[in-house]
Amino acid sequence: MAAMLFVKEGAGENLVVRGARVLDPAQGIDATIDVRVDNGVITALGTDLDTNSHRVVDADGLVVAPAFVDPHVHLRTPGREDEETIASGTAAAAAGGYCAILAMPNTDPVVDSAASLRSLVDTARRDAEIPVGFLAAITKQQGGAELTEMGELADAGAAGFSDDGLPVTSPGLMRRALQYGSVMRRRIALHCEEPTLSRGGQMHEGAVSAELGFTGYPSVAESVMVERDLALAAYEGQPLHLLHLSAWESVQALRRARQAGIEATGEVTPHHLCLTDEAVRSLDPNVKMNPPLRSESDRAALIEALKDGTVTCIATDHAPHARHEKDVPFEAAPFGVTGLETAFAALYTHLVEPGIVPLATVLERMSTGPARAYGLDEPRIAVGAAASLVVLDLQASYRIDEQAFRSRSVNSWLLGATVKGRVRATVAAGRLVYAA
Repeated sequence: MAAMLFVKEGAGENLVVRGARVLDPAQGIDATIDVRVDNGVITALGTDLDTNSHRVVDADGLVVAPAFVDPHVHLRTPGREDEETIASGTAAAAAGGYCAILAMPNTDPVVDSAASLRSLVDTARRDAEIPVGFLAAITKQQGGAELTEMGELADAGAAGFSDDGLPVTSPGLMRRALQYGSVMRRRIALHCEEPTLSRGGQMHEGAVSAELGFTGYPSVAESVMVERDLALAAYEGQPLHLLHLSAWESVQALRRARQAGIEATGEVTPHHLCLTDEAVRSLDPNVKMNPPLRSESDRAALIEALKDGTVTCIATDHAPHARHEKDVPFEAAPFGVTGLETAFAALYTHLVEPGIVPLATVLERMSTGPARAYGLDEPRIAVGAAASLVVLDLQASYRIDEQAFRSRSVNSWLLGATVKGRVRATVAAGRLVYAA
C-alpha cells in the first residue's frame, strides 16, 4: 500500500516556463532552459520550445526547481478551524512553494480512527489547493496506552503514524508500533521527548534560561528518547522518522544509526537552523516552540547534519495559533510558530546567501528528501513527470507582513523582518496554484 495524498480536482495546465535557471539537484540539472507542461505533465525541456496554446511564464533571471514537500504541518482541522483549515493551510503552502504537505493528527478530536480520517479526506478532496496527506495517531487519543487500529487507518489513507506533540513513553508499546508500521508500509514519525526531564520547561536549559529565570528544557530530554527509539528500530530492523531534531546529541545519535545501517530519517526546521536561544531574550512568544531553540553549538550541528546528509528533510512544523493565545507573556504562551509561507526565504536569507549552505542542498532537503522519507512521489523536473515546480526570485528583498499571509494565523518569528528570496509561482500536481 502506498501512502495517499488528496486534493480537489482541477485540470492540468498547459504552460511553458521560459528562460529560467532550472535547478534539480536530484536529477543533476542546472541549466538555463525552458520547461513545457501539457495537461499537467512535463513534456519537454530545452530552448525555443513551442508555446502555441500555452500560457507562458516568463522566468528570465529566476530559478525553477522541484516544488517543496513539507512532512510536518498542523492544519488544526478538526477542532481549531479559527487557527487553520485545510483550505487556508494548503493555500499558505502553495504560496510558500509547496506541492505537497503532510498533516499531523494532534487535532480535536485526535485522528485516531478510520472515520475521523475519512472525514478529513473528504474535506481535502473538496478544499485542498495542493495535495495533502494525513498522519494518524500511533496511540488512541495520543494517550500512550493502546495502539490505534493501524491497519484500518492505513486502508483509509493514512500517510504514516505519529503522536507528534507527545512522546510514546512506553518502550514496549513503541516496539509494537514499529512492528505494525512496517507491516502497513507506513513510516512511524516520532516526537522524542522524555517528559520527566522536560516537564515545565519554557526554553532551552542553559545560560540564557538562567539569566531570564525561565525553567529550562534540557537537550538530553530529546536525545535520550532519540537514542531509545533508534535502539528499538535497530533491534526490530524497522524504519522510523525523527521529528524536529534540535540538539547536538540527537544528531550524533542519528548519524551513528545511519552509519550502522538503520533505516532512520530525520528532519529539522527553519527556525532551529536559523535561530538560537539568544532570540528568547526578546521575550517574543513567537520564538517559543517545542523543542525549543537551543545553543549555537546545537544549531551548528544541525547545519552540518543537513549538509552531510545525516538530516535529509527540512520541515516547517507549521503550528498556527490564534492571536490572543500568543498575545500573552512568554511563559504563558503556547509552543509553536507558523512557517509554510516563510520557510524558503528564511533559509535563503540566513543560510544560502551568507554561503553557509549551498542552494542545491536546501532545495533537495525541502523536496526530494521529505518525499523519499515517506515514500511519496518525488517532485522532479523530467519529461513524463507530473509538473510540481516552484519559481524563485533570489534577488527579491521584502518585509514579512502579516497582511500578506494566506494562513489564518500570523504567529511567525519573522514578522517585520526583511528577507530575500521570494516564491513567484508554484505548480502542484500539474496545476498552477500560486502566482505573484
